[in-house]
This record gives sequence, structure tokens and C-alpha cells, in this order.
Amino acid sequence: MDMNLFGNLWMGLQTAASSVNLLYCLCGVVMGTAIGVLPGLGPVATIAMLLPITFGLPPVSALIMLAGIFYGAQYGGSTTAILINLPGESSSVVTALDGHEMARQGRAGKALAAAALASFFAGTVTTVLIALFSPPLAEIALRFGPAEYFSLMVLGLVASVVLARGSLLHALGMIVFGLLLGIVGTDVNSNVARYTFGVPELLDGINFVVVAMGVFGLGEIICNLENESERSLMVTKVTGLMLNREEYKAIAAPVVRGTLLGSILGILPGGGAMLSSFAAYALEKKVSKNAANFGKGAIEGVAAPEAANNAGAQASFIPMLTLGIPSNPVMALMIGAMIIQGIQPGPSVMTEQPALFWGLVASMWIGNLMLVVLNLPLIGLWVKMVSVPYHLLFPTIMVFCAIGVFSLANTTFDVYFMAAFGLAGYVFRKLECEPAPMLLGFILGPMMEEYLRRALLLSKGSPMVLVSRPISAAMLAIAALAMATILLPALRRKREEVFVEDD
Repeated sequence: MDMNLFGNLWMGLQTAASSVNLLYCLCGVVMGTAIGVLPGLGPVATIAMLLPITFGLPPVSALIMLAGIFYGAQYGGSTTAILINLPGESSSVVTALDGHEMARQGRAGKALAAAALASFFAGTVTTVLIALFSPPLAEIALRFGPAEYFSLMVLGLVASVVLARGSLLHALGMIVFGLLLGIVGTDVNSNVARYTFGVPELLDGINFVVVAMGVFGLGEIICNLENESERSLMVTKVTGLMLNREEYKAIAAPVVRGTLLGSILGILPGGGAMLSSFAAYALEKKVSKNAANFGKGAIEGVAAPEAANNAGAQASFIPMLTLGIPSNPVMALMIGAMIIQGIQPGPSVMTEQPALFWGLVASMWIGNLMLVVLNLPLIGLWVKMVSVPYHLLFPTIMVFCAIGVFSLANTTFDVYFMAAFGLAGYVFRKLECEPAPMLLGFILGPMMEEYLRRALLLSKGSPMVLVSRPISAAMLAIAALAMATILLPALRRKREEVFVEDD
């Protein structure tokens, strides 16, 4: 490491360790754990609901809190997966396979300890990777022109289709729908109203917060009310949180492998925590000498996916911070929070606002430390939260959603619009259309249009600029190759099988 990196990290540590930022970091990780523990709530819906609050916060404090909610939810999701076989987070589905079996055997404490320690190790390693690889990546990105940025965003959208669950046609349709929503409003160049249908409230475009809170907030509420299940606690008191030497030895290699795999997959658009946890579990099942015990209470089956999902969650910050490209819905919301604060996402953040960038990076390690210190002693509290019926929670959530959206522009139109998107989110889920590609299309669409216009302006209207520049051409070629592979039936079947949970 050079001295400049040490200097930046020290500056980031000083920023993150200020009393205000420590408080917001603590609030973020506690809220993240709580919403991870409560089945039916997730970081996407929670961050969407909290976006209006970030208006009044300093930018670095707002981002530190929202980031804490994201990676804190990965910790909390494992608690319900282990105790009641009901994952609080989709990335904790695999953890339930062995974690709940360990709880049935009276080893719930050891399963929770393995999950917490694996997550802390993965979070620490990934924070170091972000610090190491973000500066050179941002330096390369600073040399990108409009053509390269347009091609990069096309590649990001194609990758989100490749890695999306379910039907390929549904994923493509959702991206197109998101792109169409993104162009609603007044065109900044021609001053022509597009797709407003004479509604004056749409002249400024559709508010990102309204879409996010509707589709992910209200949509989740409706689905969870429909599918509310009885929760029976396997244990009411958790003991035996200390691992012995053999158990530490058993989880060491799986945690390292899960961390590395999660760090790689987390960078990919559409990857992140969920894909990382599935891949890590599948990898351990193949390489472990204890493979026969997987699904029967193997501690490796808890440690590996928990390390992977936390590494995947934090690694997804790399493309968001350095390129301004969201790799999953949470990162799209983080970009929305940056735009709300008047910050242009991309490589310029590191040079123009170094305290914000390095403060956020340093806060990730502090937040992970807080999570280990808080989570194990507070297991009793999380156990009690699990027993709260969801139908008692949803009215409060809906009130917060309505207040948050109304506060954006003090108009009831946004509240009604949010309700419409909430119904749309419910319909999407019933039709098995994953809403994440839509949100990525909605965020990236206007940016893609702007970069394409700039590229064509510089090339005097010639579209050949997109393929005449080597980096742009390479990214478009990769995107075309990725689309070609998922159109092949054999490979498409393989892609869908990845997301089929083993019985």
C-alpha cells in the first residue's frame, strides 16, 4: 500500500469516527438487523421508506446510515433463518438449510455465532478490497467518454437480465418498462413534454422515491399480508454462543472461500448477496469432506453462505462508488440518495468528495464491528421481535411510506401515485416478474439517454462512435455475447437451475 492510501484511510476513519457519524452508523446497523430479523421487510423497502429523511442529513451521514441498513440486514436475516426456518432476507434462504437443523439439534447458539463471525470476517476483507481496488478503477473510469459510459450501462442492464431470476422475457420486459418510466417528463434539450398525458405533476418526471416506495414498500406489504405464515420459535433462549477449536477449524476454509466468491459475484450487476450465498453453498457442497452432512446441520453450510452474502453485499458498493453503476436495487437506491444530496455518482466522487468516499468505506468496518458486538448479546431481543405478527406492523409501515412521499413535494398526487405503484408491484410478483431490473432501467435510462446524446453530438451524429472506440466496442461485444448465451435453451435451463433450492 502507498502512503496516499494510508492517508485516505486515516481521513476516512476520522470522518466515520465522528460522534454524529458513529450515531448514524449505529442507527443503520441496528435498523438493518431489525428489518433483517422481521420476515417480510427488507433493506430495499426500508431504504426506500427512509430516503425522504436523508434530505435533512449531511451527505456522508445519510450514506453511512443507508449502507449500515444494507449490510446489517444480512446479519439479521440469518437469525430468523436459523431460529424459525423463515429467512428474513432472500440471501439467507441457504443458511436455513443447515442453520435451522442445527437449532433443532440444540446448537442454535453455535449456528448464530458462526454466522456472525463469518459475516464479520467477510465484511472486514471486503472493506479492504474496496479500499484497494476502488481508486485504480475510478482512475480508469475518469478516462471514459460518453460512448464508454453508454456502453457500460448497456452492459449493466444486460448483465442484470442474465442474472435475474425467472423468465428471461419477464426480465427484458421489466427493463423496458423501467426505461419507459425514466423518460417521462420534460426533455431537457428540446423542452418537449414526453408521456405526461396532460398531467402537470408529471412534467418534472416520475420521482424515484415514489416508484421505489410503491413497488418495493407497498408491494412487499401486500404480498406479505397475503402470505403471512405462522411462526413457531424453535428456541426461546439461546445459549452456547462460543465455538470450540474444532468448529473454528471447520469453518475457516469455507469462510475464506465464501468471502472470495462473494466479493467477485457482488461486483456483477444483478449478483450481490443472494447469488453469492447460493453459489458459496453449492461450492462447499462439492469441495467439502463433510458433504454428506450438508442439510443435516453442517456448520460449514452456515458459515460459507453467510460470509458470501455479506461479502457480496459490500462488494456491490465498488461499481456504485467508482462508476456510478448500480449492481442491485439497493445500490440504485443509494445512487438515488446521492442525487437527492446533489452529488453526481461516478468516479468524480473520489476526487471531489474524498471525505465522503473514504468515510463511507471506513464506516463499513466500524459497522461490521458494531454488528458483532451488538448482535450476539441482543439475541434475546431479536427472538422476541420474530414473534410480532406482521399484520400489526404493516399499518405503521404504510403510514411512514405515506408521510415520506408526501414530504417530497407536499402533494397528495405522489401518495396516490405511490399506491398505484404498490399495486403494480403486487401484480409483478403475482406474475413472477422480478421488479429489480425495472428499477435499474428506471435509474440508468435517463443517464444512458444523456450519454448517448453527448456521444452522438461529439461524433456529429455518427453511431459508429460506439464501436470505433475500443473500450466501448469491447463492452458492447460482451453485452451481445451475454445476450446470445442466455438465448440458447440449454444454457438458459442451466441459469434457471441455479435458483432452484435443493430439498
